[in-house]
Amino acid sequence: MNSLAFDTAALSLREAFAMLDERLDGRLHLPGDADWDAVRAAWNLAVDQRPAAVVVAASVADIARTVRAARELGLAVAPQATGHNAAPLADASGLADAILLRTHELRAVEVRPNQRIARVEPGALWGDVVAATAPHGLAALAGSSHDVGVIGYTLGGGVSFLGRAHGLAANHVVAVELVTADGAFRRVDAEHDPELFWAVRGGGGDFGVVTALEFGLFAIEQVVAGTLFFPIERTGEVLETWAEWTRSVPDTVTSVGRVLRFPPMPELPPFLSGRSFVVVEAVVQESPERADALLAPLRELQPEIDTVHPQAPAELLQLHMDPPGPTPGHGDGMMLKDLPAEAVRAFVAAVGPDAETALLSAEIRHLGGAFEPSAAVELAAEAGLPAPGAIAGFEGRYLVYAVGIAVPETVDAVVASLGRLLARIEPWRAAAEYLNFVERPATGERFFGDDGRLARLRALKAAIDPTGVIRSNHPVRR
Repeated sequence: MNSLAFDTAALSLREAFAMLDERLDGRLHLPGDADWDAVRAAWNLAVDQRPAAVVVAASVADIARTVRAARELGLAVAPQATGHNAAPLADASGLADAILLRTHELRAVEVRPNQRIARVEPGALWGDVVAATAPHGLAALAGSSHDVGVIGYTLGGGVSFLGRAHGLAANHVVAVELVTADGAFRRVDAEHDPELFWAVRGGGGDFGVVTALEFGLFAIEQVVAGTLFFPIERTGEVLETWAEWTRSVPDTVTSVGRVLRFPPMPELPPFLSGRSFVVVEAVVQESPERADALLAPLRELQPEIDTVHPQAPAELLQLHMDPPGPTPGHGDGMMLKDLPAEAVRAFVAAVGPDAETALLSAEIRHLGGAFEPSAAVELAAEAGLPAPGAIAGFEGRYLVYAVGIAVPETVDAVVASLGRLLARIEPWRAAAEYLNFVERPATGERFFGDDGRLARLRALKAAIDPTGVIRSNHPVRR
């Protein structure tokens, strides 16, 4: 693919964009176009993305053309499929000198059942993957909602409901195809450009525009999963019991302790609409009989509603009860070293029944198991997988995330409520954060620590993209 060969001294930016538009299989949009607000919108509708232009790619060639054009024009390219974690990208007019490259129309999924491998295009959603893999009795380490983008989720690590048994989604990637800042197409794996292959598996989206991802699947036809609902007045009792329970369960159990305040909405079932609960979401990769035995300590608390049942892994996309489509929200996360009773009480004080809070959801995810870095390395060796990448796993054993609806009349209260929660649990904060759950600008040290990984990532970024053509929501040089 030839360069557009812009004479930037002779052309206005609008003329250069017009030349790019003529060469695209897809479409270029500029401020002032009739559909501008629609094409620049992130999944999080509270994020105001204002790029210099938007390209909706219809081919891999479009991606390369856009990267080359941006480089020649002195602009950046910000790839985006859905925009679930777009707030850090758009912060402080961070897109004013960038082309927002939307890949959401490239959603093909190819399944190779004999190899247990899936290959996905850059706009694929987890709902697309599950629909393609389920007929083969195969499961992926999917996100908790059908409309989460596969690429961004995986580049940041990927925490799945199956993860305590299998680790991060990034650890099961076997090949990545991407366009780097020079406009060149590359296919990288453990043998071909291993340094770049290492970086993109957990290092985020700072190293190129991914055009395809290949990752391993699992022969899992059934899990036992569901939610135990309790009145919110029992939050302290339920979460303290759950936290203690997590210390003894096997790695085949992944669970979440969560406080939910459902708004009165006609779309919700009557037994949920307008009500508040403390819940435990659990996924057990065991027989139904073994799962019942493992869940018995929680069921002894006599939940008001118990939806746990044997199910296909495809049903897990509904377990977390995420919004069914784009929503205005303000949220953030924090990794915790551990979850002693004092930490649970601090969490309950901030979001429990007596708290003054505007948060819709506040959750604690149990990590450990195959999420631990040493376990991830051992698992890869046993399974004949490539050694883990920039993020093998987490030293922190629990992961907090909270969010509220951010519309003009509520946003200040949501921001204050989130700040109170994070301040209360700060004493148990882990040394590093999970890239996908941090929705504020943060330095590279917050994600990669000081053990040499950040220096390695920054050295690679300087080598392949010295002028910062590729821009991600969490750049390693920040």
